[in-house]
Amino acid sequence: MESYGFLSLLPPLLALGMAIRTKQVYPSLVLGIWLGWTIQSGWNPLIGLIASVNAIVGVFGDRDRTLTILLTALIGALIAFTQYSGGMKGFVDRISTAGLAHDRRSASVLAWVIGFVIFVEANIGIFVSGPVSRPIFDRLRVSREKLAYILDSTAAAKATVIPINSWGAYIIGLLAAQGMDTPLRSMLSSIPFNLYALLAILTALGVALTGADFGPMREAERRVREEGKFLRDGAEPLVANEVLMLEAKAGAPARAANMLLPIGTLVVAVLVGLYLTGDGNLMDGDGATSVFWALGIALAVSALSYRAQGILTVGEITEMFMKGVGGLIPIAVLLMLAFVIGDVCLAMGTGEYVAGAVQGGLPRFLIPAALFIVAGVTSFSTGTSWGTWAIMIPIAVPMIGIIGLHPSLVIASVLGGGIFGDHCSPISDSTIMASMAAGTDHIDHVRTQLPYALAVGGVTVAAYLVLGAIL
Repeated sequence: MESYGFLSLLPPLLALGMAIRTKQVYPSLVLGIWLGWTIQSGWNPLIGLIASVNAIVGVFGDRDRTLTILLTALIGALIAFTQYSGGMKGFVDRISTAGLAHDRRSASVLAWVIGFVIFVEANIGIFVSGPVSRPIFDRLRVSREKLAYILDSTAAAKATVIPINSWGAYIIGLLAAQGMDTPLRSMLSSIPFNLYALLAILTALGVALTGADFGPMREAERRVREEGKFLRDGAEPLVANEVLMLEAKAGAPARAANMLLPIGTLVVAVLVGLYLTGDGNLMDGDGATSVFWALGIALAVSALSYRAQGILTVGEITEMFMKGVGGLIPIAVLLMLAFVIGDVCLAMGTGEYVAGAVQGGLPRFLIPAALFIVAGVTSFSTGTSWGTWAIMIPIAVPMIGIIGLHPSLVIASVLGGGIFGDHCSPISDSTIMASMAAGTDHIDHVRTQLPYALAVGGVTVAAYLVLGAIL
């Protein structure tokens, strides 16, 4: 692979800078992709444009990526089904009657609990907690930005500290590839040192319990409480309003079961799918395939149930399916572009350049903190924690024996750095999913979450400096 040095940073920096400045993420990503391919094409803008189009089309040549894009669209259909059938309203009424979400604090804690306890896959908690919590947040006037933050902070972070999922299997595989004798034990022993992931989860819970808002989140909360605006003026939620604000069909019974049935089916079907595709081992299961088929089964079960109850006709089921899928087209496009900008960074060696720029010449006690920062910058630039770990683990693990570093601390610093950059990056898939599930503007989610992520990241760096000196 050809090395482009500093030039490899330009595409992600252009995309990220423009997205934050203009709040227009789609054209920003397109320009970043075009610049990356233009540089690789000898600065020929026309060839760069052609290569960019080919790269975007080529996303669908990857099975897992295609499944991910398709399943986001199916999520829209599931949201439409549960709302139009009256199931969402029935569930919200039941929660309110039971007192589980009677005020802003209890609603926020409920969103955190649902997102955290569903740990079989990082994004499943987002898919379940978001649609369940959003109408409750709207009714109690809690900002959708806060919901997106809670969802995001309990997604990827929990997958690295409760590794009974494909994330754990992936990390163990990377460690085994580096010749570690007991990769599972090494992974488990790193959990207490994965300070960013642990603190991110606990900070989100603390924010839910106390309502400790600062930075742009405080303004978002004020806007909702005082003005009753779920979104700021000019905001563009990733999910179309006709799906988010879909009213229940006139005369449809408000039954919580019509919300719980498809959601319960989804969770159970994912577990079964992981078991079957993993030949009896959940950790070896195919996450994308399992979620895709689980969504299809959940949609079929809900459609048959609504038809059997006489709530929806076949025509209405078809109409709601198409409306839900159509409402999620923006998120599918955004994911596609995020995949492509990640490919550009990979082709240009962005991760390797960032890692190599700070790898040598550091005192021993600085290395864990440096690994965390480099992994964070790499993940932020590329939008992928998995890709970051694939780059950083082969760099970090050999340092353990050569320099005499604490193995668990080194592994944890790389894993936590990948999650940190993931939380800060507008091109991260989990960040995009959180914006989608919460029904908020994507850049607004990034802006409001960033101060919390940076604060937790700063504490983590300080802790790693101390641990690097004493271990």
